[in-house]
Amino acid sequence: MQLRYGFRLYPNGPQHSALARAFGCARVVFNDALRVREDARTAGLPFVTSADLSKVAHPDEQQGTE
Repeated sequence: MQLRYGFRLYPNGPQHSALARAFGCARVVFNDALRVREDARTAGLPFVTSADLSKVAHPDEQQGTE
């Protein structure tokens, strides 16, 4: 038997701002990853894995500098 729970959040002002910022960042990261994968597909390159996307998204962290 599968159960499903429904709930709502009612954040206050600062929480609302923090959630909006977090979801906005997640949307930007998703759209950037989608663009990289679509560009690779258009160019006839192999599928870009999540590990490859991490290297593209954070090149400074790979080298140890910020």
